[in-house]
Amino acid sequence: MRRKFRSKKAEARFRRHLSVRKAISGTKARPRLCVFRSLRELYGSLIDDETGHTLFSESTLSLRKNGALKGGGNKDAAKAAGVSLAKKAIENGIESVVFDRAGYKYHGRVRAFSEGAREAGLRF
Repeated sequence: MRRKFRSKKAEARFRRHLSVRKAISGTKARPRLCVFRSLRELYGSLIDDETGHTLFSESTLSLRKNGALKGGGNKDAAKAAGVSLAKKAIENGIESVVFDRAGYKYHGRVRAFSEGAREAGLRF
């Protein structure tokens, strides 16, 4: 069955994401750090692909609800979410991850998120 997309742009991102996912996979020792970017928020998850479980997740939305952020759709918020996710991971003994940009270009909010995670101590 063929998937239906709202636009050619969404279809192209989906194809790029499939291409990236063929090459990378997360384990319990080195989970996959997957990023999803919407217009208003940015979400990051640490995923163990062997068991199919999400270990941790963090988003600009949850940080805004906690009062840590004012807005969620900018690079500063993305960096704060990356730092927060990295701190959670390090507290639970995860120091190294595989980065999955999910078909997005590595710039802007996606790059800020990954740089925040690196600055907080995650290796990838």
